Amino acid sequence: MKKALLNALVLMAALVAGPALAQAANPAAGGAVAQPPAAAAAPQQQAGGIKSQNIFEVKPEASADPNYLNQSNAERNKVQPGNNAPMWRQVGEGVTGYSSLPRAQAPEAGNLIQPFVQYPGSRYTNAGEAWRQVRNNWIIPYGAALLFVVLLAIAIFYFTRGAIGLHGTETGRKIERFTPFERATHWSNATAFVVLAVSGLVMAFGQFFLLPVIGHALFGWLTYALKTVHNFVGPLFVVTLILMFITFVRDNFPTRADLKWLAHFGGLFGGREVPSHRFNAGEKVVFWGGILVLGSIVAGSGLFLDKLLPGFVYTRGEMQIAHMIHAVATLLMMAMIMGHIYIGTLGMKGAYSAMRHGYVDETWAREHHELWYDDVAAGKIPVQRSAEASAAAPAKTVRVEGSPS
Repeated sequence: MKKALLNALVLMAALVAGPALAQAANPAAGGAVAQPPAAAAAPQQQAGGIKSQNIFEVKPEASADPNYLNQSNAERNKVQPGNNAPMWRQVGEGVTGYSSLPRAQAPEAGNLIQPFVQYPGSRYTNAGEAWRQVRNNWIIPYGAALLFVVLLAIAIFYFTRGAIGLHGTETGRKIERFTPFERATHWSNATAFVVLAVSGLVMAFGQFFLLPVIGHALFGWLTYALKTVHNFVGPLFVVTLILMFITFVRDNFPTRADLKWLAHFGGLFGGREVPSHRFNAGEKVVFWGGILVLGSIVAGSGLFLDKLLPGFVYTRGEMQIAHMIHAVATLLMMAMIMGHIYIGTLGMKGAYSAMRHGYVDETWAREHHELWYDDVAAGKIPVQRSAEASAAAPAKTVRVEGSPS
């Protein structure tokens, strides 16, 4: 009985003391608020160096500074560490930075992007982009249109008018029109011109008509080879151009008869040809305009692009300007020479033979260059001008119509 009573008292004490022990183990369960540790009340102080910070909590913002856009890179890093926008803005504006390389060896070592310029036909932008706009928006499309129009006009004239022939019968008596030296000078210049023209056309327009046919790999090798040929043949063209001027300048001075020839356009569109000396006004326009003026511009700019002229630094801007001048002058020269090539081959019978063999029939001379023929017939100009041929065989006299000889 006593044992049972003792067990009942122990059980009652356990029931009463249990909640109290649980309350002591978990004070929050009983409504008490736990205090955070002292370490959580204040964050631990960071070490030295750049301190992280939420950009949205920066008051006031760095961009609110009125001098924000005028800050140097060092000033910007004080308020916005790691923000190098001022430096890259200067790079984009073409500001030249410091470089220890001498200017003679590396003239643009401190310049990544060229300064802003505005070329004819371009927007106000950096020089490289301005050059690209002029080339792609003006030189390429309008240059192609010019050459196409000239070629189309020649084709229309040929198929409607035909080749210019002789009205009279050839006599068989020959007059030396070009000496061997004159022909060698002409053909060397013509060969160099054709090589330069073909290579230049492929480099400028090949991406439109060759690249889709032969593919990128072959087109890349072809243009690289043609560029190399172009650079080496260019100086040879300059030499032959000088020889052409020296050789033919004597007979290309303007005369009063040239005005009459120009007024009637040489009789090219019907009727009798206008009398002219050894070279008519059309040939003289090609000589002075094509050979001297445009040829000099093409030669000078080409030598500059080849970096063969002394005393220049050859910066990117200078090369871009030289390229634009070279391209425009070349296209104009090609358009002019296309007409000259037509007249000298398909357009006039006997013209190609004259430059190939050096001689023309006296009927050809009388009908196409009457004043020159009159001078030959009068003895003012020798029938045979080359010394080698004169020494080998005596020159035949030219019979003038109406004379017994």
